[in-house]
Amino acid sequence: MTSADPWQTAEIAGPKKAAVITKPAMARAVIRRAQHPVLLIGHSAALIDLGGRKLVDYLLDLARAQNIPVIATGHINRALRERGYTSAVIMPAVEAGHRIADPGWKGPVGKGPCDLAIIAGLPYPMAWTLLSGLKHAAPHTKTITLDNTYQPNANWSFANIPAKDWMENLVAIAADTGTEGPNDV
Repeated sequence: MTSADPWQTAEIAGPKKAAVITKPAMARAVIRRAQHPVLLIGHSAALIDLGGRKLVDYLLDLARAQNIPVIATGHINRALRERGYTSAVIMPAVEAGHRIADPGWKGPVGKGPCDLAIIAGLPYPMAWTLLSGLKHAAPHTKTITLDNTYQPNANWSFANIPAKDWMENLVAIAADTGTEGPNDV
């Protein structure tokens, strides 16, 4: 069973709330349209087990398949290096949020301002706050969260979905072949 209710119920997201990702193809289309996307990976991505792999593995599959620059927060850079990924920019999450919101920032690889921030692996309250800041202070940047909990402050978010569905959707989003996930039927 899935729901699109925020886990942090004491906060009110406002009238503008995230569209629920019902099919992996939706997320793939958003990511492919972006000119200068960035993937912000929080430290929890190295701790979350999904089908014998860690969340960070699925996120790296996405980054590699779509050639998306990665911003590593906290201790996640060690997990990235262990997996052979050495080109991540290391930055605290709050600083990354400020940089992404700045239309003058040329992104982690210097190609231009970030037009899509993909966020996963941050603690829920931190992601909530960061996404709220981007929603209000960065109209030039769209946001998508790939965690399995609904984040109303993003532009696109999964509903609260079980781990099995989450894993299958992440695999389908990273696939550049148009593979369908469990919700693409």
